[in-house]
Amino acid sequence: MNDTTERPPLPDHLSIDPRSPHHVAAVFAHDIGIRFNDKERMDVEEYCISEGWIKVPAGKTVDRKGKPLLIKLKGKVEAFYA
Repeated sequence: MNDTTERPPLPDHLSIDPRSPHHVAAVFAHDIGIRFNDKERMDVEEYCISEGWIKVPAGKTVDRKGKPLLIKLKGKVEAFYA
């Protein structure tokens, strides 16, 4: 595999919400994986490696603007390019 595009380093704190100050669009040009407590998670909305937490949707519950309500889970967080 010859990857001609240089991948940017993964930030310590990243969010998928474009309105967030922690959103980095260049990172989302590539596939990203999150490992939380040694299990891969596919539903992570936001993470912070140094503080050790992820935010995931709380079921099908949404707020009044239609966005999913998020819960914070604490543990060991690893981010990687898939």
